[in-house]
Amino acid sequence: MEIVNSVTRLKVTHIFLISIFFTNFYWFNIGAESPKELFKGFKATPDSHISNFQPLLTDSTGNYSLSFLRVEKDQLTLSIIHVPSSESIWVANLTRLARWADSTELFFNGSLVLSDSRLGVFWSTHTNGHRVWLSNTSNLQVQKVDSGMRLSSVLWQSFDFPSDTLVENQNFTSKMTLVSSNGLYSMSLGFDFFGLYAKFKNESGPGPGRIYWKHKALEAKADVIEGQGPIYAVLKSDGFFGMYQNESVPVDVESFNSFQQPVSGVRRIRVEPDGNLKGYFWAGSSWILDYQAIKETCELPNPCGIYGLCRPGKGCSCLDNSTDYNSGKCVSPENQDSGDFCGVYDHKKYKGFSRNGVELPNKELMTYQKMASFQECQSTCEGNCTCWGVVYTNTSGFCYILDYPIQSLVGVGDETKMGFFKVREGVGKDKVEVGLGIGIGLLCGAILVFGGVIGLGLYRYRKEKRSEWVCREDGMVVGPYKEMGNASFRSIELSER
Repeated sequence: MEIVNSVTRLKVTHIFLISIFFTNFYWFNIGAESPKELFKGFKATPDSHISNFQPLLTDSTGNYSLSFLRVEKDQLTLSIIHVPSSESIWVANLTRLARWADSTELFFNGSLVLSDSRLGVFWSTHTNGHRVWLSNTSNLQVQKVDSGMRLSSVLWQSFDFPSDTLVENQNFTSKMTLVSSNGLYSMSLGFDFFGLYAKFKNESGPGPGRIYWKHKALEAKADVIEGQGPIYAVLKSDGFFGMYQNESVPVDVESFNSFQQPVSGVRRIRVEPDGNLKGYFWAGSSWILDYQAIKETCELPNPCGIYGLCRPGKGCSCLDNSTDYNSGKCVSPENQDSGDFCGVYDHKKYKGFSRNGVELPNKELMTYQKMASFQECQSTCEGNCTCWGVVYTNTSGFCYILDYPIQSLVGVGDETKMGFFKVREGVGKDKVEVGLGIGIGLLCGAILVFGGVIGLGLYRYRKEKRSEWVCREDGMVVGPYKEMGNASFRSIELSER
């Protein structure tokens, strides 16, 4: 028995060691298959067996990888991944998401190109370079090199086209914009500030959108001088986000929690999907939150959704008291679309309602008109088809006119702070009514056709039956012709008898 157990333990041990060997061998090959540079003729297609990201090019440290990143199961984007955390820190600005399919291909022919044999080109660097290289700071470059393979010039680099993230020592200029992964929020530089902006669903047109947070340069050590060029910003290793007009002295220092403290890993700053701007540093096994521009949840641009009310420390509810927030939605979806109550909506119905104890989370950045009363403020909105609502402060007489879809407001204890809001009701209702009318019409048509078929069938059946029966002179039915014939023959036979 002891011999059997020993043999069993030996087999289990061997299996365990073999599994470890093959696992390590597999990961070794994954790393080995990712080159450190790409040359003309390079081609790659998505591997259907990979569920997260597929490395295509790695930096010299193995910390960063240019990869196919799987999105929503059957789609992909081209991304630079921080490998230890599997976090995306850069995404190519594709015309649309590519498919995770054999027809999708990344190739280098002087330009780095992502395309589909059926759908065309999604993205290209539009260069004529010799190689593609990824730095150990995550900067992807298309380079021109001389005959000795020495760098001649950088034709294109990802640091010039950030997506939602800036990494340590990456310059952020006035020509750049950070955009959140959901496309709703962005960060850009002004003359002497950097700000956070919101764009609404289906909103088009130039400009970053509506500003909801702003940090102006303090100019403690240097002034922003008009005519001396635009400012730029850099995330520094010392733990601050600095604004500069020249390379010597910052015009502003936005410090992180770890300001002037050494940290073990790299730093990054990102515009989050909720509209906040957050800074992190890598601690070896996780990203540590080190900075956030907006400290309070209710100060975010839309924490409770459209027509939501955020109460500090109490959570979310709806601006309209008659609506339950349990579903997480306070109004129908068409109320988040950009636009107004003019033109196509002038024949639609809308509901107006008032609410006390509300204020805007970013009122210091909003324009206002001074009015004598809330009624005057409300009337101004009711008669204006571009107005979605107003917020009024009774003590100051400030009337804030909202010419955009209503986002989350902040609930306050001061009942003299009041709001009036419009809600689109006709758009979705009309669509439902039209759809319902079409559905009912089709159903009625089907019933009529079916009834006609059944009626025709019954008519033919009864006609055939009537043709098989006869009546005597006294009106009594004597049966089908064949039965009548038999009866006649029998009566003849009996009479002959």
